[in-house]
Amino acid sequence: MQSHQPWYHGNITRSKAEDLLSKAARDGSFLIRASESIQGAHALCVLYQNCVHTYRILPNEDKKLSVQASEGVPIRFFTMLPELVKAYYSPNMGLITNLQYPVQREEEVDEEPEPNSHPPQLPPRNLTADVKDSDSKTSEQASKSLSDIYLTRLQQMDLSVIPEEHQLAIQEYFSNSICLDAEQVQLGNPNLPGLKKLTLAICKNLNSEISRTLPCLEVFHRTLDQQISVGTGHVPKQMLADSGQSLSHRLERLTKLLYSIEDKAKSSVFESIGYEGGHRKSLIPIVTFEVKQESLGISTKMFLKVDVESGKLFVKKSKDGPEDKFYVHNKILQLVKSQKMHAKLVIVLETEKEKILRKEFVFDDAKKREGYCQLLQLMKNKHTEKPEPDMITVFVGTWNMGNSHQTLRASKHQRSLTASKLIHTFAGNAGPPHDINSWFQCKGQGKTQDDTANHIPHDLYVIGSQEDPLGEREWADTVKGVLRNITNISFKQVAIHTLWSIRMVVLAKPEHENRISHVFSDSVKTGIANTLGNKGAVGISFMFNGTSFGFVNSHLTSGSEKKLRRNQNYVNILRFLNLGDKKLNPFDITHRFTHLFWLGDLNYRVEFPSTEAENIVTKIKQQQYQELLSKDQLTMERNDGKVFLHFDEEEITFAPTYRFERDTREKYAYTKAKATGTKYNLPSWCDRVLWKSYPLVHVVCQAYGCTNDIMTSDHSPVFASFEVGVASQFVSKQDPNSAPQGAIQIMNCVANLLTKSKTKFFIEFHSSCLEKAVKTCEGENAEHSTGSIKVWFGNQVTLTPIISDPEYLLDQHLLICVKSTDCDESYGEGCVALRAAQTCYTEFQITLTHHGEKTGTLTGGIQLRTSEGKLTEKLYDFIKVERDDPVTSKGKSGDLSRFSVAHTHDISNPSYMGLSFKGGNVTDKGWSYNMSPQNLPSTQHGGKESKKSGFNVGARSAAGKAGVVAEGTKSSEMFDNPLYGSMAKSHGRAKEPDVTQKDYLTTLDQQFVNKGADGDFDRPPVPTPRNRSFTCSDNKPQNPTANLHPSSHKKVVVPSRSDGGVILQSRPPLPAKSRPGVPESQTAKLRERDYRDSVEFPGKHRPPVRPGQPQPPKEEHPEHSKMGRPVK
Repeated sequence: MQSHQPWYHGNITRSKAEDLLSKAARDGSFLIRASESIQGAHALCVLYQNCVHTYRILPNEDKKLSVQASEGVPIRFFTMLPELVKAYYSPNMGLITNLQYPVQREEEVDEEPEPNSHPPQLPPRNLTADVKDSDSKTSEQASKSLSDIYLTRLQQMDLSVIPEEHQLAIQEYFSNSICLDAEQVQLGNPNLPGLKKLTLAICKNLNSEISRTLPCLEVFHRTLDQQISVGTGHVPKQMLADSGQSLSHRLERLTKLLYSIEDKAKSSVFESIGYEGGHRKSLIPIVTFEVKQESLGISTKMFLKVDVESGKLFVKKSKDGPEDKFYVHNKILQLVKSQKMHAKLVIVLETEKEKILRKEFVFDDAKKREGYCQLLQLMKNKHTEKPEPDMITVFVGTWNMGNSHQTLRASKHQRSLTASKLIHTFAGNAGPPHDINSWFQCKGQGKTQDDTANHIPHDLYVIGSQEDPLGEREWADTVKGVLRNITNISFKQVAIHTLWSIRMVVLAKPEHENRISHVFSDSVKTGIANTLGNKGAVGISFMFNGTSFGFVNSHLTSGSEKKLRRNQNYVNILRFLNLGDKKLNPFDITHRFTHLFWLGDLNYRVEFPSTEAENIVTKIKQQQYQELLSKDQLTMERNDGKVFLHFDEEEITFAPTYRFERDTREKYAYTKAKATGTKYNLPSWCDRVLWKSYPLVHVVCQAYGCTNDIMTSDHSPVFASFEVGVASQFVSKQDPNSAPQGAIQIMNCVANLLTKSKTKFFIEFHSSCLEKAVKTCEGENAEHSTGSIKVWFGNQVTLTPIISDPEYLLDQHLLICVKSTDCDESYGEGCVALRAAQTCYTEFQITLTHHGEKTGTLTGGIQLRTSEGKLTEKLYDFIKVERDDPVTSKGKSGDLSRFSVAHTHDISNPSYMGLSFKGGNVTDKGWSYNMSPQNLPSTQHGGKESKKSGFNVGARSAAGKAGVVAEGTKSSEMFDNPLYGSMAKSHGRAKEPDVTQKDYLTTLDQQFVNKGADGDFDRPPVPTPRNRSFTCSDNKPQNPTANLHPSSHKKVVVPSRSDGGVILQSRPPLPAKSRPGVPESQTAKLRERDYRDSVEFPGKHRPPVRPGQPQPPKEEHPEHSKMGRPVK
């Protein structure tokens, strides 16, 4: 009933409701929307004095509604919303003002059926017609009409093959029972008892046969099940009984059981004879690379032979030369890519005499260098002693197969019907071509992999399809067969989910089967009236050890002019796709996963007039994509913050994937004749892959492109390959009773919320490292004239993690939600990485979002206390990027300790930094930290090795080591943060500079002040002179023995700045041999592990700064520190 009321707006967002009320601009304007925090509840939004006041409307046990108004006002209960609204038109009902002016709903234009749809012959749909409609029939007439239609059809059938008793039963159903079923549906019983009776009669013998067969199959299945435990071999009694299940359910169970038995039997037989799916076990072939090595200006041809299986790297002077000179995998310490020369690579090796050797090679091109790096990284991973991986590779593919055509009838009165009453059929079921290997090998146009990487299997394969004509099993078997042919591995199916012809399947290597858990899948319909599945999304989520993954495959509204509808599709999918941890209810799917990948036919087009069609095709043939991409709707909408906020997408260097003529990739079919005229579908990048990861995690896009040789559809398949960091299921080796308790301190939080709501706010913290969510006290509001509210959360919050080991804690993230006290609804969510506070107090600034929209910002400080623990090195730190060519002699060897103090600023891991390689632009990632500064590698456009990633500023090395540079050095060049405008402009925090400088001296607990080895206490964080900065950081070099920074023994490779707008500060270098309390021999041992840097520069050192000693002026030390860690 309420859905027809003008003031009822259904599932609109809170921000949309505020916008509508603001436009009304009259006190007493109101609307009612669905509650975002409680299912079945509503929110009454009232405008008064330019502020929106929200009241919850809650149902009680009897489903009667009441308003949570002011205290002291008697609670009244109402049966329906219209009755409630009518009562609150009266004054003095406990609201800020009585209801006066209902705000009308905005009419949403329904999506039209697909242009190629052909409506099927459907029976009249009069059963649910409104009785008030003048041309509607009575329910009795409708049932009688339906009975006559089916009896007429039955008379035209050949009934000679049907037993007479079954003929009579079917005739009786169409004569009488179908009318009774229709009456039952009108009374609210959708079970169709007449139909059930008929099917039981027809399937009487089948039902008894299933009851006899099913237990036998269950026993056989359980025998094949490898996970069966002792004492569980008995068949449950309920399995033997019919248990009242419907026949269709039992048939489905029987079918699934047969499929499962077949799969398990095959797997057992293949494994018993040492074969994987009838193929030999996967072996990576030996690959030889031809390279050049320069010495004293003379270039020499060399050959690098990589044997992944044996774990050896051979260096030879001729292709067929002797193989006596080789390096074992554990002696290959690091690969350092030159960013200046994209084909150049430095290999850091350890000799038998524990000397460090740098060998520089130049490959034929950057792609060859990348293939070589991938093979060596695979070698390190294959022969590692670690029980669990810390990095995996993920293939993500999307393809609109162009073979399913939904046929819909959507007249005006039918659009209100449910999807189950609309029929879709499939036409042109040609299926995929026989050979689709190139898709899974990332071959074609764009950023592709070298041929040497063809045989390297990914750990996970995620395949999304749209307009897919195949059945689930048929498509899954097709994909498994292709991967088996390529990799010789029988991949395990993690999950498959289908919505009409939108499908996604996730496959994993067999070795990962026990690492994957908590698998969920869901779908959202965004077709006509959001009830049809011809458009929408499917999602799959799971845990890989301690890392959460989410994948969304969507098919959005088509048509160049329907950009806004596509944006709304995206928001609806964000809101209603139910995946991941159910405890994270306040957060949408963009915050629920460590890594979220969004793929599919997003249908965004290039925004050119149709007259430019020929010009567009010409530019595509000339591979001039940049001008076309500047008019790409998705890119423009992302830049405006309307969709995919804070998502990343690798640079597009391939041709538009839509709309081709079938069976060719040489011609775009951009025109289509229709009865209303010619329709234009300009060539566009409809098929995309985007991703969003938590801050300071490792994620690198290794490939992004489309195939050239798969031509059965008007779309080309798109592929993307990712290198992704994962965390293990951590088990602490420390005694929980004796280990010191860790702590996470959050302080000085200030939220700037873009809202006109008149309410109070609190912060809720969620994390997998916490036992439960933690709430703060109410914040103190200070209104702004710009329609935003600044909220101060003055109290310091201390969170207690379940495990204090740094190896565990530094991989964790803190999810933050700002909520209102009146409706418990979220006004913005964000995420902070605990790794940011690894060594000292760190300030953070994050963008708050809600349902894909920016809703404000949150600034604050975080400090972490962990127990003592050793950090292990990560596999993804094996490869680094060198900013400039080294000045030392090439190939020079030296002892390990000299190598350990090399100039750290020349090497960085771009996979940590989140840097933009598109012309050096700064990308808004929604977060930034004021961590230790470093020089930023050059980000020139066109580099083949450019990597977009999720790791922003202050990135640590794999082991999480942090380098600290003290004051006294020249301050790094500052840059404006595009997220919050120019630094020179007035900001919320700039108006209260004293607060941000003073609070840090008084809010730190004494437990966070640690005593060093020499008896001195580390000083609490002290603000430093700032250069265009609105934050301050700890300026005291940390003692390597203190609990706050257990990893400070190790040296770091750290980037210089964030693309999210970071505040940079500097610290002076300290002598390497002045560690109080640390013997020289121990210092040498510590340095022996630091093999990651590649060049040596003489450093200018100064005496250590003691507590109480005045800080030197910045001009005295204009250069950056050459040290990679704080020392005393």
